[in-house]
Amino acid sequence: MLSPRFLSLSRAASLTCRSLCSAAASRQGQAPDMAEVRNRLREIVGASTNWSNHQQAMAERVSLASMLARSQSELPAKRMKDSFLEVHLPLGSEPELREKYLTNHNTVRFGRILEDLDSLAVLISYSHTYNPALKRSPLSIVTALVDKIDMRQHVIYPDCDIKFTGQVTWVGRSSIEAKMHMSQYRDGAYAPVLDATFVMVARDPGNKRAAFVNPLAPEGPEEEKVLQEGEANKSRRVELSTASLLKVAPTNEERKIIHDLFLNTLDANTVSFRSRILPPNSVWMEDAKLKGLEICHPQQRNIFNRIFGGFLMRKAYELGWANACSFGGCRPSLVAVDDILFQKPVEIGSLLMLSSQVCYTQGKYIQVRVHSEVFDPLTQQHSTTNIFHYTFASDRNVPSVVPRTYGESMLYLDGKRHFNQTLES
Repeated sequence: MLSPRFLSLSRAASLTCRSLCSAAASRQGQAPDMAEVRNRLREIVGASTNWSNHQQAMAERVSLASMLARSQSELPAKRMKDSFLEVHLPLGSEPELREKYLTNHNTVRFGRILEDLDSLAVLISYSHTYNPALKRSPLSIVTALVDKIDMRQHVIYPDCDIKFTGQVTWVGRSSIEAKMHMSQYRDGAYAPVLDATFVMVARDPGNKRAAFVNPLAPEGPEEEKVLQEGEANKSRRVELSTASLLKVAPTNEERKIIHDLFLNTLDANTVSFRSRILPPNSVWMEDAKLKGLEICHPQQRNIFNRIFGGFLMRKAYELGWANACSFGGCRPSLVAVDDILFQKPVEIGSLLMLSSQVCYTQGKYIQVRVHSEVFDPLTQQHSTTNIFHYTFASDRNVPSVVPRTYGESMLYLDGKRHFNQTLES
């Protein structure tokens, strides 16, 4: 987590914030709101709010390829405070805005918060790569991974103002790590609500290949430490990917867990591997699913004419939450969002199929995995676009979820791994 020094950089970074947000954003010294963030993103890439104009603008972006750097060494190094942004969400003072975020239980829709975090992470990344000599950025910056979202408070009040802060904390050649913090004003002060880490990637104007981003120059030992943490995060992600159950066999300990689960479901009255019975207070994994479908309309597009990643996160979260709610028999609270992987962009007009699965439980905790894929009705082909992982907490102990097949056993182990990572963080 960033030190308080980084969270109080709004004054030092006010010039950057004003240059990256529209003139309206600095009205009477106030921080910009989320509407201004999205308007500024459209200005940066030359996108339009009109669907027909938007398509033409995106086609014209291809000509910006000549402005791309041929190597990272051509780009000036940036400081962390160059990308620092503070954005307000005035739920307390704007009742009309509050309606968009309100649930029927008088809480805030977390799916909307995911959309805001995604937009903010993109603008933070553009702040890092900002070149005052260019009217439009030749970079197409998109979300590659939501590394982690840790909840520090489980209740978000719908009638209190929210503040987002964030900045770039690590860069590779074409990738950017952005850390963000959300707090809410209550009882006379802002209290922390969540910490989020997003990984963004920069691509060429046609969103076809990787593009170089400015290197990051830390100032002082604190920023050096933050940069080292970003490098450690990258190494951890590589290690986890290498150890994926889609690539290598489970560990000896994990194999024993699966075998014990299998033995616990055998019918003692028969001598057969096929005769399976459900243990007490348990649910077969195949009975802990929930599915949904979305037709992806132009209204949900992002600034690059694809479906907005925040929209995908919102829909996946709401399905995952509903699944956890149905499974646990109560309204669960979110504990963490972990390892959301964006494998493939979703095109406008796609049929987006979402499948939520309770894959692991422990005590009152419910680990949910949401898989999203696009379906082409002409070719009958399915293509995975995203994988989402959520950890929820119930107000009571929940049933154990039990796999029956080998594939379900791998989902169980993968869910257990993600749950353990959440506990360790």
